[in-house]
Amino acid sequence: MWKNDSHPEKINLGVGAYRDNDGKPVVLEVIREAERRILGRQYMEYLPMGGNKSMVDASVRLAYGADAEPVKSGRIAAIQTLSGTGACRVAGEFFRKFPTDEPKDIYIPNPTWGNHWAIFKNAGMVGKPYKYYKPETRGLDFEGMMADLQAMPQGSIVLMHPCAHNPTGVDPTPEQWQQVSDLVKGKGHFVLFDMAYQGFASGDFEKDAAALKIFLNDGHTFALSQSYAKNMGLYGQRAGCLSVVCEDADEAKRVESQLKITGRTMYSNPPVHAAALVDIVLNDAELQTKWKAEVKGMADRIISMREALRGELEGLGSKHSWSHITDQIGMFAYTGLTTEQVEKLYGKAIYMTRDGRISMAGVNTGNVKRLAQEIHNVTK
Repeated sequence: MWKNDSHPEKINLGVGAYRDNDGKPVVLEVIREAERRILGRQYMEYLPMGGNKSMVDASVRLAYGADAEPVKSGRIAAIQTLSGTGACRVAGEFFRKFPTDEPKDIYIPNPTWGNHWAIFKNAGMVGKPYKYYKPETRGLDFEGMMADLQAMPQGSIVLMHPCAHNPTGVDPTPEQWQQVSDLVKGKGHFVLFDMAYQGFASGDFEKDAAALKIFLNDGHTFALSQSYAKNMGLYGQRAGCLSVVCEDADEAKRVESQLKITGRTMYSNPPVHAAALVDIVLNDAELQTKWKAEVKGMADRIISMREALRGELEGLGSKHSWSHITDQIGMFAYTGLTTEQVEKLYGKAIYMTRDGRISMAGVNTGNVKRLAQEIHNVTK
């Protein structure tokens, strides 16, 4: 609909990629520099089944911390993947095959990124929802989530978003993550964290990985999907990593071997160019510092647009609470708009998903006033 709309001030709030304040795609300066460095120097031969090891090792350090005990002791198995989607798919295949080759359940937050359901179904797993979002408060259904985690069979596999939950933008607090960790530990659940937005959520890479550090400190074994689509802008390059925290280094070697075999049967070898870009940025101290500053700039723009949208709505005298716009975090916001209200906005050349989810990247200083006014008009 958006493409065919001729309205001069049409607004696209459905795009799942970052846009600058002028609505244009962004290529990070550090990525341009990485491209200059590898131009003409990179062979096009196959990578090993596990991918670019230097890139994979740097990804593990980024997520868990270079000084984390599992990193230093070698008990993390990891391979390069086709971004976060590929990491989840390989994880699904691995879960189905081990320890026994039979269909298994995976518990998925309700709601979640729509592709999660198909990824695990096609991997031979059975997806089952658990409570996560509370429409009445536009926030986390913490009590419902904890109750569902408690009710799951002992040793269940659970999918979680460590930061910038997609699509709601609602994350547990550190204190709530600690309670989740305690319950999961007691039930013997195994968590797959899907982390697509480290650094991109708050602008702070450590803060966005807080859930991982809590689980590490509590002695969990778990898996992690990492994507560089958002925080490096490598949407089409498909750069990612799948890692598994194991009991010891020996188990990590066995798990990594099976992860490589699983990837081999699905896509043979991961891409060279994407890994080379990530490798250069993560392993050059100066470039990594510049990268983190660029990511913070993107995150800060998103946060400022949340504040602006809320401010405009409140300034119009809306009788509704819009605090959830700034309480939520990351690229997406669950506005609370009904399908009927969303369809009315389509008539005003404002496009979003029918559940009221908007991409904050589509909001900018040039359209936020009109957006707020039209949302106000349909919510009076």
